[in-house]
Order: sequence, then structure tokens, then C-alpha cells
Amino acid sequence: MKVQLLQLEIAPGDVTANEQKITEIFSDSIDSDTDVVVLPEMWNNGYALAELERKADQQLTRTHPFLQQLATQYDVDIVAGSVSNHDVGGLYNTALTVSRSGTVLYNYNKVHLVPMLDEPTYLTAGDNVPYTFNLSDDTPVSQIICYDLRFPELSRFPAAEGAKVIFYVAQWPAVHLNHWRQLLQARAIENDMYVVAVNSCGSDGQTTYAGHSMVIDPNGDIIAEAQEDETVCTAILDISTVDAQRQAIPVFDNMRPDVYRYVKK
Repeated sequence: MKVQLLQLEIAPGDVTANEQKITEIFSDSIDSDTDVVVLPEMWNNGYALAELERKADQQLTRTHPFLQQLATQYDVDIVAGSVSNHDVGGLYNTALTVSRSGTVLYNYNKVHLVPMLDEPTYLTAGDNVPYTFNLSDDTPVSQIICYDLRFPELSRFPAAEGAKVIFYVAQWPAVHLNHWRQLLQARAIENDMYVVAVNSCGSDGQTTYAGHSMVIDPNGDIIAEAQEDETVCTAILDISTVDAQRQAIPVFDNMRPDVYRYVKK
């Protein structure tokens, strides 16, 4: 599987500029043999949180047609990061994936909102766990958003269901770059799976984003990594290595949910 990761500097509150940038990158940089293109978190309006009530999408009515056109034109699945999106019950940070035929394969609202960025003031938290879905080539995968990375329970469920790749989409701050790298490697190692992580870069005037989008194999080794600037990062995933790793280190066969305990405040 060939993946291309679009590491972008996102224009806050300017969905038209962000769509134009993505369209230009597709035209200039997407290879004809690419299977999956991945976008970062909140690429439509960025973290212009105070403007989202006015500027967020309405039930993906703008986002889906935009992605559908690109997916069908370039014959790729698009793990479409996430967007600010009005839906039933509130204003969400919504992740989605669109198939090469233009259909929505996955839709997930960010569960854990970031108190340090004041997200709970403006956004509504999702209530559903990330789940496994199949890409156009039938590879089972899942998709998770940014701060959700700090909660390993969320990736464990789709991994135990059989997901072989988890896509993390983010606007992760540069001040915590070390956390970004080590948590991503931990998710790959503990779940015997590929982790494909796309971050934004640049600054929105309040936060500098880390960049360093990366692809990590099931052994926890980084096989591709961007730096701090806008770029397209490309990697080849050998999905058969997931099965080999899960046979060599059979964590899911050895789980003991009957003895695990959680402390709830």
C-alpha cells in the first residue's frame, strides 16, 4: 500500500484557501500509483475556534463533495483528516474517510477535547469509540484524532477487531514533539500494527505545530518522517508484516480482560 501524507500549514478560518492549497498539492504531488492520501486535523478552518460557529461545515455538505471530486479524479482513498462540522447535537471535530469511488467509509467525532486549547468551550465531544473499516483494497484500518492519541484504549478496540493500520490526524504542538513521536511508536508496538500519522505545521499566531508526520511499522520503527515544513511524505506499507508481527508477539491472544481494572473518578 502506497500512502502519501499531506503535511500542511492551515489558514485559520479560511476554508477556501485551505481547499485551494489541497487541490494544488493533489495536482502537483500525488503519484499515479498512490493508494491512500492522508490529511491533517481541522484542515477546513484550523483552530479559529471562536469563528467555528459561523464557519464550520454543516453535516459535511461542503467537505464531502470536495473530497469526492479529488478521490474520484485521482483514484485514491482519502483519509480526510478532520473538519469542524455542525451535526445533530452540536459542533464537532469530525474525522472522515472517502473511498476512491467517492463514498464515505468512516465518520468519527473526536472523543477527547483538549482543555489546554479551550476546545470544550467551543466543541462537542463525540461518544463513540473508533471502529474498524475497510479501505477500497479491503485493508482493515481505523482513524483517530490528535489528543485521542493520549488514550490508548481508543486504538486497542479497532486493533483487537483486526485493524492493521491506524491513521492519526492531528494539529500537534511543537512543544510536545517528543510526546508525539513516542506515543505514536507506543501505539504501533502495543498493537502490532502500522501507524500513519499526519500533523500540521507552521503557526496560527497562538500555537506552533510540530510537523513531523510519520509512518511507523508494527515493530515500532519509523520508516518515513517529515520535518517541520509543508511537504508530502510518502511511504510503502507491507501489510503482511502486521500478521507476521502478531504471530511473533501475540498480544491479542494473550490479553486478560477478565483481570483488567479501571479506576473511574
